[in-house]
Amino acid sequence: MENMRAAHPYERLTPDLILDALESVDFACDGRLLALNSYENRVYQIGVEDSVPVIAKFYRPERWSREAIQEEHDFALELVAHEIPVVAPIADSGGTTLHRIDDFLFAVYPRCGGRWPDLETRAQRQQMGRFLGRMHAVGATGRFRHRTKLDIASLGDEAREFLLRERFIPEYLVEAYASLTDDLLHQIRALFDVAGAVTPLRLHGDCHPGNILWTDSGPHFVDLDDCRTGPPIQDLWMLLSGEAHEMREQLQDVLDGYQTFFDFDYASVILIEPLRTLRIMNYAAWIARRWDDPAFPLAFPWFDSPRYWEDHILSLREQAAALNNPPVL
Repeated sequence: MENMRAAHPYERLTPDLILDALESVDFACDGRLLALNSYENRVYQIGVEDSVPVIAKFYRPERWSREAIQEEHDFALELVAHEIPVVAPIADSGGTTLHRIDDFLFAVYPRCGGRWPDLETRAQRQQMGRFLGRMHAVGATGRFRHRTKLDIASLGDEAREFLLRERFIPEYLVEAYASLTDDLLHQIRALFDVAGAVTPLRLHGDCHPGNILWTDSGPHFVDLDDCRTGPPIQDLWMLLSGEAHEMREQLQDVLDGYQTFFDFDYASVILIEPLRTLRIMNYAAWIARRWDDPAFPLAFPWFDSPRYWEDHILSLREQAAALNNPPVL
């Protein structure tokens, strides 16, 4: 793999520019700036004079349109208006949440604490289910016009085509990858056909524990950057782990809470392993698409090694077997 070293847009995001951005929207910065763990965007905790720090999020240039980012903000504010615990961007005196400095779109958020959820008890899983049921009940009342759909084409076909076209995969593994992923996508489409017409809605889209913070009052989401339209089961399956019988018990607990606020289509449970497979495929393509960002080779130094691609193909082969297993419910 050839490591391109042209200047990346984020190299222009200097500490001075970051502080100027916050000052431009009337935050009196005290000079404290801490980079937080984020790869897709750049996120910083910034000190404010005589107040608590805030979180500034600088969106990756050219990933989302301005209209698509505004839909993320509007969705978050809509959820907050329904008293659903989501961390929404702070609006300025004119009601604006999305700002620009130079070539960067950015937003400012309150700093919120909490811990990653364990979801080890039935009560916690039921509470998480109620949270998601309320979120989906709101998500079903409107639709996104500018954000992409979460589907086979975007997560599977496009990921596969990019990796093959850009020659990220070692030559001796290309044929194995191409053949295997072609078979997987056929299997996935067949399972989506079996699930039938699952009604899509506005989703969180990336509902893993790292995007959830738990406090004494319960869970709240801190990142809607991947919200999009897709099947509701997408926001549930990443909360499950372990063997099939363990995931069955966990999912039933989540659904016990979920269905208090929103109906669940049980036919969609068959999509758990297809969606997991698509996520694995898309994750590899996500790193590849960002390889010109200097942060990515530093964060994922193993990505351009033959061992990574051998392991990636092995995990996809394991998914080929998992796609033939009966659904957990």
